[in-house]
Amino acid sequence: MNNMFNHLDMTQILNRIDTLNAQSQPLWGKMDAAQMLSHCSAFQDIAMGITNPPRGWLGRLVGNLAKPVFYNEKPLPRNMSTIPDILITDPREFETEREQLKEKIIAFQKNGPERCTTHPHAFFGKLTPEQWGRGLYKHLDHHLKQFGV
Repeated sequence: MNNMFNHLDMTQILNRIDTLNAQSQPLWGKMDAAQMLSHCSAFQDIAMGITNPPRGWLGRLVGNLAKPVFYNEKPLPRNMSTIPDILITDPREFETEREQLKEKIIAFQKNGPERCTTHPHAFFGKLTPEQWGRGLYKHLDHHLKQFGV
């Protein structure tokens, strides 16, 4: 399974991000390309422990049961709900968002599993660094496919 701690997987994701442009259109969903990049960047912040959104009641109730959806090999469903704190609806500047996301991806990979957050995911709860690495890849892959790359 692909994992953001794997240098080759990280490089593949970065190359795919480089193929996006401000005019890239989503195949599904409401975010434009800049908003999607900002959303993914905010998710990287969670994995690195920079931000720690609180766990919601639904996550506390069923998050642990649904946890494998985040890191298994099955694609994420289209239009899946997201953590409210990282739902991006305001306009963003494409090039700024792209560069920030790439920097965060590189930092996450460079920091390695030992620097991954120990704070619970807002929905899925406690995740191991391995699960974070797989889940981040899967999340980025999902959104890049959303834009056809």
